[in-house]
Amino acid sequence: MIRCSSLFSDRKEAGEILAEKLEKLRLENPVVLAIPRGGVVVGYEVARKLKAPLDVIVPRKLGAPGNPELAIGAVAEDGTIILDSSLIDYLEVDEEYIKKEKERQVKEIKRRLNVYRGRFSRLEIERRDVVIVDDGIATGATIRAAIASVRKRKPASLTLAVPVAPPSTIEKLREEVDRIVCVSTPEPFFAIGRFYKDFRQTTDEEVIRLLEKNRREVAKT
Repeated sequence: MIRCSSLFSDRKEAGEILAEKLEKLRLENPVVLAIPRGGVVVGYEVARKLKAPLDVIVPRKLGAPGNPELAIGAVAEDGTIILDSSLIDYLEVDEEYIKKEKERQVKEIKRRLNVYRGRFSRLEIERRDVVIVDDGIATGATIRAAIASVRKRKPASLTLAVPVAPPSTIEKLREEVDRIVCVSTPEPFFAIGRFYKDFRQTTDEEVIRLLEKNRREVAKT
């Protein structure tokens, strides 16, 4: 049982450790999809080790009425939606609210994708081994939307890779992907940032820089 509050010095180190574990899988023609912003720092290190192209996937949680930090579900860029039916029933959230919240979040997703990708199109992933990366998972709400969205794009396989997550969340997600690679599943689980010595916020500029750096590196291989 891990009691210490920090496992990684920063996201770069977490990505390097995660990449070493993923390299052993010998994935064929891999693609890395990272969740901004922090997940891109981790994902870049994974992509570099696997010599894989890197792209972003941007799921967004659907906030509860009057409490936007409480997730009643999540949505991906293509409109794929995952809902917490029990919470929705408990809070008596109506369908019209969910529809409007979904539209609002999809609009924000598209805005962010335009910022991150610029003139570049999203990577094609059909029949490729896809690795979804984030800097950690807590409840797994947004990750589930990302997984469901990626599944629709018919990858050859789908791997979820994160440095840290609670064991209960990992178990819930196992049936939704082909494999999960997680460096540590500490119990009790704190906020993700507690497991990093340096968990400062990643900027949009850093995300764009790492995506561009990856494109240059892939072009040379």
